[in-house]
Amino acid sequence: MTVFQQALIGYTGSFAEPLMPDLRDLPSVERILKDDNIAPMIAQFGHQAVRNAVRELQTNARKLAPGSIPDWVTTPELYATPLRNDLEFTTYRTVFNLTGTVIHTNLGRSLLSTDLWRRIESLVTRPMNLEFDLAQGKRGDRDAIIEERLKRITGCEAATVVNNNAAALVLVLNTFALGQSVPVSRGELIEIGGSFRLPELMARSGCTLLEVGTTNRTHLRDYEAVVQDSAMLLKVHPSNYHVSGFTKEVSSAELANLGQQYGIPSCVDVGSGTLVNLSHWGLPEEPTPTALLEQGIDLVTFSGDKLLGGVQAGIIVGRADLVSAVKNNPLKRALRADKITLAVLEETLKLYEQPDELQSALPLLRTLTLTQSELERRATDVQKALPISWQTEIRESSGQIGSGALPDKNIASMAVTITAPDRTPEKILTRLRGLSTPIVGRISENRVWLDMRGAEPMADLIITLQELT
Repeated sequence: MTVFQQALIGYTGSFAEPLMPDLRDLPSVERILKDDNIAPMIAQFGHQAVRNAVRELQTNARKLAPGSIPDWVTTPELYATPLRNDLEFTTYRTVFNLTGTVIHTNLGRSLLSTDLWRRIESLVTRPMNLEFDLAQGKRGDRDAIIEERLKRITGCEAATVVNNNAAALVLVLNTFALGQSVPVSRGELIEIGGSFRLPELMARSGCTLLEVGTTNRTHLRDYEAVVQDSAMLLKVHPSNYHVSGFTKEVSSAELANLGQQYGIPSCVDVGSGTLVNLSHWGLPEEPTPTALLEQGIDLVTFSGDKLLGGVQAGIIVGRADLVSAVKNNPLKRALRADKITLAVLEETLKLYEQPDELQSALPLLRTLTLTQSELERRATDVQKALPISWQTEIRESSGQIGSGALPDKNIASMAVTITAPDRTPEKILTRLRGLSTPIVGRISENRVWLDMRGAEPMADLIITLQELT
């Protein structure tokens, strides 16, 4: 006998038959879509997505046995919750990056400031002089404005922009080495995110890879042995891994000099592409395009959305005649950047023309230079907002810049760690990702770590954490 049955013993009253949902009372899809409670769903996920989700919910309800049909299926306004549950993972959403990896490839890489976005709003929502020379009243060069800024900042003779750094390298290789050979050190045959590998990228560019040296040691003589059979010389900065110990590499200056001797172009793919010396702010140093050009390298390729702190783009700077050849390659049109990319990139580059204000104006640099005391204050506020049933602790943490930048250098940080008696770390992370603004952390030492370098805006984060209580 169940507890419920025991409670009924001796009861002499009558019981009304419970009202069960009747599938004949299912509201029409159109009626549900017109309900005021469903309007926010349509605005967030799109009309057709919501329509399809409603149909699927009703189809699944029709498959249920009588007595197991949920009450909400006959009430239009009650569809909001199941619709959100079904659709919340089907659209782009803002998240809090508390992983400890500042430039996180999977979470959008470098942040843009809201002030910057407001400054370009009219450019991306109205017609602009994207490829129009206002002085001459005729078609212009879409890279011209960006080019002038890059010339001032890097000291290059010329520059051009494509949609990402892999595209920049493809374009350079295809322009100068189509059907020909390019030597690369075996220690620089990198694999980037998503299993894209340099040898495969080179093959798709139409050139042949000549492997020289070994994984840990490559000498100038290795390049000299094949230079007469080479169309260009390529050096790839291993920005997403680090080899230490018994190592040797050919410097950019040596490679540039060798290319000049044989009249072939030299190129360095620097990857992350910082435009300034980061050691000025106490951060690990990375090669800059300016330094490489000063060493005699003809072309440098780098990203716009990593250490530069801007938008996804591939930037090529260097000798004017070589950049001109790149621009005239038919592939350039297929790989060119759009107006939003160029508008964001130009506004970001403006910040570099005021170096004294760069730390406060560039979100990436501001985040990387947060002090331990500032991070600890954040951690204290986050800890107070977490459920008291969770066991939390503020601990020193070690973060990464990320996205292939400075792989051998960690940056000190602070984190709030979480354990719970009734939840595994995986379940805690799942709960955090299910908040109205998902929170993404990491697991280490069998506990959840929420790193404070990404804890911004703090006010929004605290409000979001309060959903847990």
